[in-house]
Amino acid sequence: MRPTPHKALAASAFALAALAAAVLSVTPAAAAPPEAPGAAACTPAQVVANGDFESGTSPWTQSQTGIVTNRAGQAAHGGTTFAWLNGVGRTHTDTLSQSVTIPSGCSTATLTFWLHIDTAETTASTKYDKLTAKIGATTLATYSNLDKNTGYVQKSFDVSAFAGQTVSVAFTGTEDSSLQTSFVVDDVALATSGGTVPPADSTRTPAAPSYTVSLSSNTSGTVWTGHESATFTNASATPLSEVYLRLWDNYHGTCSAMPITVGNVTGGTAGALSVGCTALKIDLPAPLTQGQTATIGFDLGITVPSGADRFGYDGAFSFIGNALPVLAVRDAAGWHLDPYTNNGESFYSLAADFRVALDHPNTLLVPATGGSVDTPGSSGRTVTTATASKVRDFAWAAGPFSKISGSSAAGTPVNVYSVSGISSADAQSMLTTAKSAVDAHAARFGAYPYGELDAVIDNNFWFGGMEYPGFVLDLVSTTALTHEIGHQWWYGIVGDDQYTSPWLDEAFTDYSTDLALNKTGANCWNSVSWAGSTEKITNSMAYWDAHSSRYSTVIYGYGKCALHDLRRVLGDSVMAKLLKDYATSHWYGVSTTAEFKAAAQAATTTDLTSFWAQHRIDG
Repeated sequence: MRPTPHKALAASAFALAALAAAVLSVTPAAAAPPEAPGAAACTPAQVVANGDFESGTSPWTQSQTGIVTNRAGQAAHGGTTFAWLNGVGRTHTDTLSQSVTIPSGCSTATLTFWLHIDTAETTASTKYDKLTAKIGATTLATYSNLDKNTGYVQKSFDVSAFAGQTVSVAFTGTEDSSLQTSFVVDDVALATSGGTVPPADSTRTPAAPSYTVSLSSNTSGTVWTGHESATFTNASATPLSEVYLRLWDNYHGTCSAMPITVGNVTGGTAGALSVGCTALKIDLPAPLTQGQTATIGFDLGITVPSGADRFGYDGAFSFIGNALPVLAVRDAAGWHLDPYTNNGESFYSLAADFRVALDHPNTLLVPATGGSVDTPGSSGRTVTTATASKVRDFAWAAGPFSKISGSSAAGTPVNVYSVSGISSADAQSMLTTAKSAVDAHAARFGAYPYGELDAVIDNNFWFGGMEYPGFVLDLVSTTALTHEIGHQWWYGIVGDDQYTSPWLDEAFTDYSTDLALNKTGANCWNSVSWAGSTEKITNSMAYWDAHSSRYSTVIYGYGKCALHDLRRVLGDSVMAKLLKDYATSHWYGVSTTAEFKAAAQAATTTDLTSFWAQHRIDG
């Protein structure tokens, strides 16, 4: 995804501070496994300092003096001092935070605090004043004037996923223009304990997912309801006792008003939502051993919000990306439950099969991932059934689009769907670009495997363009559309962890776009100027969300220039063979920086160690 214009164009700044973290629901503790050789030892600890506030403010950071207090009007849970946020009865924000380091190796880490809320608000339905509790960039809970109580209530959260990290524990209170609400916090603690965590299994699982979906829309295509099931296999020698569904588009709402809802789960027991309600843990009835297959099912509701976004509607046209829940991946790093990023992509998924039936009014055209067949539905409705094999996600759109079609010289069917306001000349230009781009990329990296290619065009997209398998969203832009189609190979066919290693799809795709448009990248590395010693091409989205103004410059610009430089070191023909062979060897798999560096080194007798260091490519 591109902030204005995010990928093929230039980036705008976002002040989002995100950490790769997740908050898991509390589950009964299982018997601790025997300590494995090399496992980190658990040192039980309480890591919040001065959580009772009796020693003053240090090491807490408060937005203004007086939040940590013993003044009259409120009382401590224990002792005499407490943290009093808000309570002024006018538009006001208070923050209180402390940086903590959660030791690695422990199976349990629990954050607790005691909370008292009193308010002058009289409403029984409106949340005028709010307190948000966060760890890192992840919201644990939000409370409001509706949660008022007569005494203190203890709150508890499992934060085991943050083991080995330094993160901020933070409370933010906001009030509107009238009628006070006081949020009083005391006795904050973060305790770690439990058995030693054994070394992680590097096998990516759950493997070979197969999704079957049936949804029906309202008249405008903005609300979809129905059912989804997911069948999967445990590829790992480590038993699989749970899986996680990623409900990515809940980022676009709130936990109290979620755009994506899941209910009536079968094949497992649903736990609590976490990571801003974008991760749903499902405990399996029994541990799934290596090679065993299981199926979970659930009712699904999707409500598309307003906005020309990768998930949003622009007038009569809906764009529905990342809306279907997909299985999270467990690998050597554990479960990947990274937060959503609006600055790029968080998505990491394994190649899967989808069969999706979309029941909608005849007035709507519904382009979608995969090959589609339309059949008559009930009166005035059509069922578009889309099937796709070995894709990492599924997206669709709905609206009264104008559609033109053609085939590339190599025989790939291409469809362009335009919103109102796109001229026929611009639509035809995008069709020509798409046909040329899909063939250019296929000639370099391997034949396009997804059957037809759909491009949905809207000049109101703030992000420039967005890629999904067999389906892209784009502005009227030759460069942007060529880039998005390049993602069919770099992310679609050759997968990667887009949160941890965004350069593996963005830099490679921008490099591929240059080649398709006959740009050589001559001398482009000469303009590189690093913002600091920690800035690297291989940094994760956690870094780029905190340094958003540099994201496109480094990941797209410096990243593709590094690949142009590598081509000059290796020679054109060797670089071309390297990338085609690398795509072939990772076809429907997952690329890592270490694997690419090894492949590049194997292609030449030149020692590339200094090249990687100069170009800040670690891993």
